[in-house]
Amino acid sequence: MRFNRYTDNPNMPSRPRILEIKRTLDGREKRFDCAVLARTPTHLVVLFVSTGPMNVHGVGLPAGTVTFGHFWTDRPYNVYHWLDRRSGENLGTYVNVADQTTIEDGVLAWRDLVVDVLVAPGRALAVLDEDELPADLPPELRARIAATTATLRASWAELAAELEAARAALWPSIATEIDMDIDTDPQTRPPSGPT
Repeated sequence: MRFNRYTDNPNMPSRPRILEIKRTLDGREKRFDCAVLARTPTHLVVLFVSTGPMNVHGVGLPAGTVTFGHFWTDRPYNVYHWLDRRSGENLGTYVNVADQTTIEDGVLAWRDLVVDVLVAPGRALAVLDEDELPADLPPELRARIAATTATLRASWAELAAELEAARAALWPSIATEIDMDIDTDPQTRPPSGPT
């Protein structure tokens, strides 16, 4: 995933904040200010509302797309669930294969393991970026990444149902907080009709 959460985003509701620290295999870091939606000892859900349109591997996301970011300390991945800003309907799901996820007071940290899984309405599940894995990646880490993608393929229906249950539970409170008038350009509005 190649987009940022904006610290000064006027469309973000006022909620408790957490600093997300994403680390790459080569040690680089990206830091993002996030709004917290829900939290348990092993699962954190954060919120992002885009300020402009995005295109992620051919999936067009209009300005104002709402993202629920799911992070678990006991799973080898995290999930960005993209939602229509007006209806809350699913626009797609992007899964980052990850490890070293920690959730502490004020800080969420995780390591991005390069490979991603993308699922969008009307499209088959796609595994992305396997060709970007470093040649010198330790064999045990390469095996864990492959096992995670295999698990995601095999259990996608269960994860999708879990994400939908979270969306249904969280959306009613979020819908009233989000600025629904982010733009008036019809070319950046979500498509109407079935998704």
